[in-house]
Amino acid sequence: MRQIISTLSFIVSLSSFAAHPVEDLLNRIDSGASQKFVIIQTKSPTDFFEISTVNGKPAITGNSPVNIAAGLNWYLKYYPHIHLSWNNMHVEMPDSLPLPVKPERHETTATQRYYLNYCTHSYSMAFWDWNRWQEEIDWMALHGINMPLAMTGTDVVWANTLKRLGYNDEEISSFVAGPAFQAWWLMNNLEGWGGPNTPQWYADRAELQRKILARMRQLGMDPVLPGYSGMVPHDADERLGCQVSGKGIWNGFTRPAFIKTDDPLFERISGIYYDELTKLCGISKYYSMDPFHEGGSLEGVDLAHCGSIIARAMKRANPDAVWVIQGWNENPRTELLQGVAKGDIVVLDLASEIKPNWGDPESPSPYKRPDGFWPHNWMYCMLLNFGGNVGLHGRMDCVINGYYKARQSKYGATLTGIGLTPEGIENNPVMYELQTELIWRPEKFTKQQWLSSYAQARYGASDADIDSCWKKLSETIYNCPSGNLQQGTTESVFCARPSENVWQVSSWSRMKPYYEPQHVIDAAALFVKAADKFRNVENYNYDIVDIVRQAIAEKGRITYMEMIDALTNADTLAFDSASNRFLSLIKGQDELLNTRPEFKVGRWINSARRLARTPEQADLMEQNARLLITTWGPRVASEEGGLRDYGHREWAGLLSDLHHRRWKEWIALKRSQLQNNPAAFQKTAMKNVSASDAATDYVTQLPDNDKTKPVSEIDFYTIDEAWVNSRKHYTETASANTVDTAVRLFRELCEN
Repeated sequence: MRQIISTLSFIVSLSSFAAHPVEDLLNRIDSGASQKFVIIQTKSPTDFFEISTVNGKPAITGNSPVNIAAGLNWYLKYYPHIHLSWNNMHVEMPDSLPLPVKPERHETTATQRYYLNYCTHSYSMAFWDWNRWQEEIDWMALHGINMPLAMTGTDVVWANTLKRLGYNDEEISSFVAGPAFQAWWLMNNLEGWGGPNTPQWYADRAELQRKILARMRQLGMDPVLPGYSGMVPHDADERLGCQVSGKGIWNGFTRPAFIKTDDPLFERISGIYYDELTKLCGISKYYSMDPFHEGGSLEGVDLAHCGSIIARAMKRANPDAVWVIQGWNENPRTELLQGVAKGDIVVLDLASEIKPNWGDPESPSPYKRPDGFWPHNWMYCMLLNFGGNVGLHGRMDCVINGYYKARQSKYGATLTGIGLTPEGIENNPVMYELQTELIWRPEKFTKQQWLSSYAQARYGASDADIDSCWKKLSETIYNCPSGNLQQGTTESVFCARPSENVWQVSSWSRMKPYYEPQHVIDAAALFVKAADKFRNVENYNYDIVDIVRQAIAEKGRITYMEMIDALTNADTLAFDSASNRFLSLIKGQDELLNTRPEFKVGRWINSARRLARTPEQADLMEQNARLLITTWGPRVASEEGGLRDYGHREWAGLLSDLHHRRWKEWIALKRSQLQNNPAAFQKTAMKNVSASDAATDYVTQLPDNDKTKPVSEIDFYTIDEAWVNSRKHYTETASANTVDTAVRLFRELCEN
């Protein structure tokens, strides 16, 4: 105790000059909350936090601001049962906080904790302002993140680099992508799409990045900055006279090229790039580079030499820097890793919970590596979400079992931490809590042991119906099994292009059935039963919308199959009944989602417009926002490239004005065909899955990942493009009482 008090006195003496960063964080959560806690930072070679009592207050001790923040989050969840989440980052702390009976200490060897994916910056963060970024950085700290990818302002770095290489403003604009598409530009997939960006945009991005980095560093994080791996404009061979590889087309878009690493210009260009990056962002401990990610020609490339040259360019910027590289599919190639010294690179096993490549001999991944990433360090990552799609989804058993299996394997010696690598965030908070708690739990546990405490923390009190709901969800929709390689959620049929053979929404979903829809509806019924008890709890309000939304989507898939059953039997009355109910489900879903701003397209669009300085720029920003969640690109990229609906959202406004229109037009067409030529309908759709079979034996009856693209009589791209080009205003405020609306709609739409 004497040592604690001594340390406390030291911290208190410092506090007269400057507040501890976690005290500032507390005050952002609840003004004045820092006065209710004692925050103690001490030196230790081991990452840890400890929860104790000092001077009648809860005290959080740790060896870094991030670890202290993680301890604070643990305390809030498991003592006063306050759960801070994307939907709820500001709460009112009680005047009297519970005190631990004895100190609770947690240590970890997971010293590296990475966060984000290039895609996250586009699918979720493209239009964030500083206020939203502050909340996210606080969320990172509370969840123990100390290596966030910080790519805001990379377009500024590139614009300045190209200027120094002799490119003019028009040429730069044709290369740098617009706000929503910069992830794929930086991943070497396209040039210029979504632009041009204005000088004011670049100035605003530079200012925002400086604020982001300052706050991250204040909280003890080491931001991961986008480094240089050889990308150049596709015409750089002609424009700069350098040797390039990797030219080509990606889904209709012109790819950037790669300057060959043995070209003398590589050193010059990389030097300029790092100089401009350092001017904006300062020196970093970590740089992210992903050469040949998802494509790019390797013809004539010496990968080992390539790796060594890329690492050498990084080391010129900071001799102590470490290269962070995404382990995705066949990348990084073994030959490239062989060119980098041990300790100079760490590999993100990007989707460890889906297709682990770290060396697990039982992995279902077609790219699994018998030797893992040896001898390099690596991180166990959870990808979870693809495209920012909305939907309950998770692999609880895979996450828990896979992490402890990796730690106990021979590859555990080089396992340095965990990563969260989603393409989109602000969804499925339960999975992020689970993954980030692995850091601090040395002993393996089960999801059922963990879930009841999670539910109590999230809603502030225990409840038998809620516990039963989460148990059922954890055994079904949140337990996608090993071997099922689907990319993210089981997509809502409401968002699909209508046809007689709808299964998935996006081209790369790889959906396979792994749960019964009725089981999710049953779980929602249990959650709804607790409405009166928890109607004033913010997290319950968010979750009742999300869980009932999922139940309505499941009811929609069952009803869709009833429509198809009626078509294949040429039963006009049955088709009319099922199709009317189906359209009512979409309308009901839209009404439900209108009660929460997180589920409204208006928040997405209006956030984009608010970043603009002129009406013209606001329209371009809105165009970016609308494109990304619908056609993604022009007709060739959308239809032939298959990019359409990859980033689809089950959101209010989008459902009523686009998805409902698609289905309404298709249903009208089918009704007309059914009336005029019933014999034309053959019993082949959906492999003769009847409505009764679907309701009782859904999992065994549906086809496996049917990716056929049926010819449509309706030009859906024209419908989608009309919505993209519309400038209809959507609100972002709640339309009605959340809990009352959710309970009513569940009873009307799901209990019959």
